Amino acid sequence: MKTIHINEQFKEDWNRVLNHIANLFYEDSVIQFTKDGANMSISFEHGIADDYTISTAAKLLVDGQEFTSSYSIGYATEGTEKEQSIRMKRALSHVMLDVLEQYTGMTQQWGILTGVRPTKLYHKFRKEGLSEEQIFEKLKTDFRLSDLKINLLKEIVARQLHVIPDLDELGREISIYIGVPFCPTMCAYCTFPAYAIQSNRKAGRVEKFIDGLHIELRELGKWLTEKNMRITSIYWGGGTPTSIEAHEMDALYATMFESFPNTESIREITVEAGRPDTITPEKIEVLKKWGIDRISVNPQSYTQETLKAIGRHHTVEETIEKFWLSRNMGMNNINMDLIIGLPNEGIEEFQHSLDESAKMQPESLTVHTLSFKRASEMTRNKDKYKVADRDTVSQMMQMASDWTKENGYVPYYLYRQKNILGNLENVGYCKPGEESIYNIVIMEEVQTILGIGCGASSKFVHPETGKITQFHNPKDPATYIMTFEEAIKKKIDILNELPLF
Repeated sequence: MKTIHINEQFKEDWNRVLNHIANLFYEDSVIQFTKDGANMSISFEHGIADDYTISTAAKLLVDGQEFTSSYSIGYATEGTEKEQSIRMKRALSHVMLDVLEQYTGMTQQWGILTGVRPTKLYHKFRKEGLSEEQIFEKLKTDFRLSDLKINLLKEIVARQLHVIPDLDELGREISIYIGVPFCPTMCAYCTFPAYAIQSNRKAGRVEKFIDGLHIELRELGKWLTEKNMRITSIYWGGGTPTSIEAHEMDALYATMFESFPNTESIREITVEAGRPDTITPEKIEVLKKWGIDRISVNPQSYTQETLKAIGRHHTVEETIEKFWLSRNMGMNNINMDLIIGLPNEGIEEFQHSLDESAKMQPESLTVHTLSFKRASEMTRNKDKYKVADRDTVSQMMQMASDWTKENGYVPYYLYRQKNILGNLENVGYCKPGEESIYNIVIMEEVQTILGIGCGASSKFVHPETGKITQFHNPKDPATYIMTFEEAIKKKIDILNELPLF
């Protein structure tokens, strides 16, 4: 824990941004306006000139040392009050980042960016008409990104536009997320809706949830049909949608295809089968019956001790077995996930995971960096879980980048999270042509994502302004069962306010 004194009590959102910057260097930090108990002190100066130039300066005093930084940037117009606030937050972030980099010796390759979707920023500048060279300079100068990260964003954006040439026009279509909140067990790092299926089945909640999901699919399908909506992609997530029985899956897919319009034009349907211990020949046959061949089979790690530590009650051998079962039964687009920085894993263990992945050559490989999510068991009991240091995690990410290039994969989507190890990122890689459309559209927030089922989040994106309205279905099955009918009405009300048709 680092306690940082600053000389001025800024607006709450300014303080929050500065706290985010401090957390890039320290796992937990607190910003306060008194010197009592502070580990370091930062004094800021800031102002706006008549020509709309914003200037900031910072002086860090720590351990008898002094570090200084100054920054200025000119703007053509005064801007709105909101724009002025954003500009000043960004300028203060610059100088705070700089003095902390000087003191710690760390270089933050993502610069002052602390948000989830840096690719959105690149797309924003692209749509404003900036050239690749101008975007590069802007990201480097205004946001302090490293050349490496800028080039990664450039490559990903180019790939996305190649895969979805009409990406900028998808705002009048819709994608759908369907959440099934059950798993065999809860993983230690997970905060997704993931309730133990056996205990919930004994309590009767699995059947009641499925009954409610059928109703939600039908009712929202009616609205989609009335508006003759085109559906870009559908993603079954959770939890683990393959936790339920084969006949339950079959009935739900039947309802989906009966209820949704224009199913022949859906570009992609994905089903998470992330837990290998849920995959059976019967369930794969159901997927094949409905023409679904894009699934995830997620090892996370190929070290058995790691799987045990994080609460995944399947074996490494089972992951491999279920991959080849899926492949041999006709699953032609399989994603696998690996997580960098899992407890007690270092270079050797991660290299082993890459070596095993090489034997299978899945169509896509998503490389996650471990994030200490607030509600996870791992975060609540950090002392139990020893994770890799910043340098090791960075080396592992570079290993993943090198391995994917050597094996013919390209990066196609990226996102970041709070409290992510090494201030790194999660990157989706794939063989060219095997990109997940859903992953792209949800990360770039280019269209409405309608959430159906337990824990499903809806993001209603205004096709003209880009304004986002969110609505969250309850995460736990018991609450969902009691409230899903009310949620249907609320979502339809929001949909009716959007100029989608």
